[in-house]
Amino acid sequence: MLVLGLAGHFSPPDIELAPNLGYGYAHDAAACLIRDGELVAAVEEERLNRVKKTTKFPINAIRACLATAGVKPSQVDAVGHYVREDFLDIALGNVYAENPRLPLRSSRELITGHLSGELGIEVPSDRLLYSEHHVCHALSSFIRSGMKEALVVVMDFRGELHSTTIFRGQNERLERLATYNLEQSLGRFYENHIKLLGYRLGDEYKVMGLAPYGDPATYRDLFSSMYTLRDGGDFDLRTDPNTFLLNGFLPRREGQEFTRQHRDFAAGLQHALEELAMHVMCHWAEHTGLARLCFVGGVAHNSSLNGLLLRSGRFEEIFVHPVSHDAGAAEGAALGAAHLLGPSRPQPRLRSASVGPGLGTASEIEKQLAAWGGLVEYSQPADIVAESARLLAGGSVLGWAQGRSEYGPRALGNRSILADPRPAENKQRINSMVKKREAYRPFAPVVTQEAAAEYFDIPAQTKANYEFMSFVVDVRESRRAELGAVTHIDGSARLQIVDPDANPRFHRLVRVFGELTGTPVLLNTSFNNNAEPIVQDVRDALTCFLTTGIDVLVVEDFLVCRRRDREPAFDNLIPEFRPVARLVKRVRNTVSRTRDVVYEIFMDVPFGAGTEMSADAFAVLEAADGVRSLASLAEAVGGLDADIRGELYRLWQGRFFLLRPE
Repeated sequence: MLVLGLAGHFSPPDIELAPNLGYGYAHDAAACLIRDGELVAAVEEERLNRVKKTTKFPINAIRACLATAGVKPSQVDAVGHYVREDFLDIALGNVYAENPRLPLRSSRELITGHLSGELGIEVPSDRLLYSEHHVCHALSSFIRSGMKEALVVVMDFRGELHSTTIFRGQNERLERLATYNLEQSLGRFYENHIKLLGYRLGDEYKVMGLAPYGDPATYRDLFSSMYTLRDGGDFDLRTDPNTFLLNGFLPRREGQEFTRQHRDFAAGLQHALEELAMHVMCHWAEHTGLARLCFVGGVAHNSSLNGLLLRSGRFEEIFVHPVSHDAGAAEGAALGAAHLLGPSRPQPRLRSASVGPGLGTASEIEKQLAAWGGLVEYSQPADIVAESARLLAGGSVLGWAQGRSEYGPRALGNRSILADPRPAENKQRINSMVKKREAYRPFAPVVTQEAAAEYFDIPAQTKANYEFMSFVVDVRESRRAELGAVTHIDGSARLQIVDPDANPRFHRLVRVFGELTGTPVLLNTSFNNNAEPIVQDVRDALTCFLTTGIDVLVVEDFLVCRRRDREPAFDNLIPEFRPVARLVKRVRNTVSRTRDVVYEIFMDVPFGAGTEMSADAFAVLEAADGVRSLASLAEAVGGLDADIRGELYRLWQGRFFLLRPE
């Protein structure tokens, strides 16, 4: 049986509901395809429409899943959705009440309309199956854990009516043991407080990385005043950032330096989350006697909390799904639909998250590289792994694109930026050349399976799935100086152990680097800059490479370098706009009572980036037609001088528009 799972919004293109429903409602859109329970393809919509945490219906992701699996739309037997039908229709009803001009359509009508009209997937009414949100999360984790029995804990901002749900997983089935209400939401608690640090939904991991720089004792009393631990794993919780404002805490603005006050706040918030989460999970472990844990939901991406669970010794084994946020619920929706339609069979433990679309055949890749030949040159070394390891050992930073993309928020060796983990200065170097992000944020190490225990303090009493970079562990004290670029301020690291069976090429790269340097570890971070999601295809990889300081790009067996004289080729590139891009010319009143004309471009999505530009750059982009090159478009303003060229390049770096060769 072939089942499609969906996460994300369901508004058709003629009515935009997403702004009315709010950014938090349907972020992390994704599609997933399972065949008889086996995960055959999955990808987040953001990888394809290039909008971070997109809320759109995952139309591109569905197409990609079908193409990757090599199946026709008519072969889809059923479709699962990751939220209850009645909950969706209530949300829609509220939107319709506020927008009386919108046509009244149920969620079922909207979803089937998308599938039929844009994809040719005709879904009988009894084959579009909705599942409860937390059940979707729980199924994705428990089924992929390969465990026969486990405590399954779902923690996130919210499902339909609950913020945490506790299940007993047994023989492919779930038994609900307890639920925690929305007032007890640990996801909401964390998200609402990080706003005081200038962050928002999706930035929780940044605060987790900041926490080790602070002292949790500074704000322990204020955080503790917000919750009371009760018997039976219960607790009272009051989420109230005003508590800190009333005690003299000033909100940080985006871009502002982090003060001691900010660092201590992050440490206190992380400590409070850990205390509350451990209170819940330790109680249910003791109450049920279950020795294995499946942890999932947005809170499960807090790898510092996961490391604490490891060190607690409460469990013999812990499995954290690599796509624990809402995109992973697409897989759970497919599993839920399959379970409703018939019995399932046991599945082995998930060993790889590389289930997204691939990069194409060698000839297809070479054709694309050749099209960009004015800006890059490429070769095919006899042994691309050995050559890449040699370059890394020599100090190069590599963009590394291989095979099928990873499902989830982390690059695990198929869409990665790689570097030598030893020089401490590599951390700042990569931040400045690529990421343009906060200097405090750590980079993760990837190590071979054989050498992991030699470099990292891995709790022996608890097994865990380290393949997915989900756990923070301590770097062995004797190795911290050696791993200067990946050891965090507190001596920890968010560890990935590469499985030679799951990703043999990546494992060999780390191993050969170790043979050359004596250190079988690499710095591994996601292949993207600060303005875009992780790269998906060859064009994305080339764009990121050409707009950052990455030294060399490796795409499958091809080694790609920049040409020295790239200026003429840049001028001949053709600008293209994503559907969400908006060019605006407006008049701004100044303090001196003059009226200035302002030229802007912005992304028309929640929290979308925007910037001002010169009149000449605006004129070039305003005339873009998808046919003429930058040089041709610039003729109207006297040609591409150095200033306009530099400005357009910076806008390309910010992904305000895309470029392609003629």
